[in-house]
Amino acid sequence: MGVNDISFPGLGIHLHNVPKSFQVFGFEIALYGVVIGIGLLAAFALVLRIARKEGLDPEMFWDYIIYVVIFGIIGARAYYVIFNWDYYSGSFMRIIDIRGGGMAIYGSVIAGVVTTLIYCKLKKKNPFAVMDVAVFGLILGQIIGRYANFFNRECFGDYSGGLLRMYLPVSAVRADEITDALASHTVMVGDTQCISVHPTFLYESLLNLVVLILMLIYRKHKRFKGELLLCYLGGYGIVRFFVEGLRTDQLKWFGTDVAVSQVLGILLFAGSVIADIVVRIILSRRKTGDTVVQEK
Repeated sequence: MGVNDISFPGLGIHLHNVPKSFQVFGFEIALYGVVIGIGLLAAFALVLRIARKEGLDPEMFWDYIIYVVIFGIIGARAYYVIFNWDYYSGSFMRIIDIRGGGMAIYGSVIAGVVTTLIYCKLKKKNPFAVMDVAVFGLILGQIIGRYANFFNRECFGDYSGGLLRMYLPVSAVRADEITDALASHTVMVGDTQCISVHPTFLYESLLNLVVLILMLIYRKHKRFKGELLLCYLGGYGIVRFFVEGLRTDQLKWFGTDVAVSQVLGILLFAGSVIADIVVRIILSRRKTGDTVVQEK
């Protein structure tokens, strides 16, 4: 097994010479960025399609998405840097260098929501109607974007000996992401020392695909504007809670061993469920009240 190989021995899949980048006319292009770009294009196409079906102006989304993407990237990087401040505080160049990874989706989501609220306020649009469409693009972008982590050999899980285990050469990953469990269970494949990990990029991508399918099915049955946003927040929150528990590169609350994404994940799930129930109760009471008035 070569230093650039990736293997899924339980599935009988062995990928040889998987690059992190390639060159075009002497310029090095990171596959991380290519995958993210493909995810953005696919997300944009889906958002425009859903917008038409929802009777919203697709032209408005051309303008809106540009702002969301720009501030989403800034938010994703800022979130990651804040929770890794000890590493980034000494170098501005490290902060702005995103070619090697270091983006946090929760930062992107937070920035996207704030951007949407401001944009809709200025354009006099209903932000919840807009976000009910935008979340479809967001989760599709996440489904595709997780494969950027695959090419970067990052965001993997702790030791796994299961069917879906993934072998990565020790020399191809960052040393600080190799836990004691991984170090004590290394395997030799030919002359190459490898770690056997949970392919968390794959877990999250597939689970997010399930969330997307359920959202598409439920879209025509939503009870109120903003409910699909809650479906996304709750669905992704619970997915991330479980997947984050496996990862070796968790962002931690300052001075603790508590994973930030797990805390946010469970809070989003619980908050979304409660918010949905509360809004449904309010709508039900309003409907009952209207019926009483009409009868009088």
